[in-house]
Amino acid sequence: MAVLETLPVLLPELQESSSSFLSTSTIIALTVFFALLCACIVIGHLLEENRWANESITALLLGLCSGVVVLLVSKFQSSQILVFSEDLFFLYLLPPIIFNAGFQVKKKQFFKNFTTIFLFGVFGTIISFCIISLGAYLLFKRIGVTNLNIEDFLAIGAIFSATDSVCTLQVLSQDETPLLYSIVFGEGVVNDATSIVLFNAVQTLDFSNIDALTALKLLWTFLYLFFSSTALGVLAGLVSAFIIKTLYFGRHSTDREVALMMLMAYLSYMLAELLNLSGILTIFFCGIVMSHYTWHNVTESSRITTKHAFATISFIAETFIFLYVGMDALDIDKWKQSKASAGTSIAVSSTLFALVLIGRAAFVFPISNITNCVKKRNNTKIEFRQQFIIWWAGLMRGAVTIALSYNQFSSSKDISTEYALMITCTIIVVLFSTVVFGSVTKPLIEAVLLRHAKPAISDATDIPSLEDLNILFIENDDPSEQGNNPPPRKNSLRLLISNPTHTVHYWWRKFDDRFMRPAFGGRGFVPFVPSSPTGARDEAS
Repeated sequence: MAVLETLPVLLPELQESSSSFLSTSTIIALTVFFALLCACIVIGHLLEENRWANESITALLLGLCSGVVVLLVSKFQSSQILVFSEDLFFLYLLPPIIFNAGFQVKKKQFFKNFTTIFLFGVFGTIISFCIISLGAYLLFKRIGVTNLNIEDFLAIGAIFSATDSVCTLQVLSQDETPLLYSIVFGEGVVNDATSIVLFNAVQTLDFSNIDALTALKLLWTFLYLFFSSTALGVLAGLVSAFIIKTLYFGRHSTDREVALMMLMAYLSYMLAELLNLSGILTIFFCGIVMSHYTWHNVTESSRITTKHAFATISFIAETFIFLYVGMDALDIDKWKQSKASAGTSIAVSSTLFALVLIGRAAFVFPISNITNCVKKRNNTKIEFRQQFIIWWAGLMRGAVTIALSYNQFSSSKDISTEYALMITCTIIVVLFSTVVFGSVTKPLIEAVLLRHAKPAISDATDIPSLEDLNILFIENDDPSEQGNNPPPRKNSLRLLISNPTHTVHYWWRKFDDRFMRPAFGGRGFVPFVPSSPTGARDEAS
């Protein structure tokens, strides 16, 4: 699929003066987008303290304004500087965003809440998928959309189950609300992966021959994709850590260290796609493993470089996506092909958004209360106001939704009117949810969470039964320190059942310190490089 489109209507006189090996339309498109990216950075800086705006909304609105300018200049003949391409999105823009998310995540909070994140991201997405698919099947025919088949309705469920919590994460803080941030962030990543897996599964189903084994096949496919993708990401991260630790690239060039980390991360994503796995899960867990092992094996200058380089690339990709979506929303050809009245478009869009609201609420509040019943300590439970923020964070739809919608409804050159209607309604839902809900997110979170209250207690004091764990796992301590009457020990199985996360975390730390870090490096491993600050201090001493 061609990514760049010609715009002979805009600047026809430049076609004659262009070089034979450079397309004028390509130069125009890239110039416009680079200028818009710079404008987004500047405007985002100026609006940093604004309660009603953020960089996502700024980029989206700038894209819309640019699309309007193109429409006016071309006299409503064309608005395409860029044609939305799934390849551009999934192969070039999404990987750096997901990798940086895994690389920057606070691993302790993420894995401490992994059970809740998994329930929200997997089972919650499946519940939302079922509700949206069933609701669309029952309601669309009453609106007048009658030519969609079962596969289309299931695809709609997968498409609109993909959340976009970027606006919420820009407001939340890992330090002030660690529990809420880790749940919203983790659920967003797992949700995207689950939605894409469900979407791909729908494409492979044979709807002419559905039996009782179909559900089991779907379950097996999902579990295989989830664990295989995770294992591939972990393996790629460990390989990069072992290579950098063993070969000491920094002794000759820190550039090689940075380049190897970037290339290994992208290679893991491409291998996952080549093997028909989930590239999102693979590169996410590759980022986690690299931040735990590989990042500590490089020189200090490389650590600073990689941390800021990954964050910068991710920021540019996110901004580019919102610009892309905003400009593509005014694709005049899609609106003409739908041939739907304003009332039909509003009815279909409203129905989809209502199903998103219901599908989101159908699992956020029940799963939150179920996990609260299992947790014993009040400070680890999800309060109702936090449940509301989690529900709100998942209402916005973004680029993943649009990419899947294009994949399903514009696969052929001759798009039917109802397929074009689904694409335009998807754009409406994305624009409305991002602009309207995104602009309210910051003041809403400030009002609900009382952001000026005291910060949460630290992780060190947030460990239930810490005394019991110390008693159970005490090793070779001085008997005089234990006293004559040590407290009674709890059974290890009982501790594992009552505090599974912390017990598993304890054993993992012991295994990590004894076996993994000696082989793959990690915290505490500082390579000796004469040119680095650490090496200079060692030589001086």
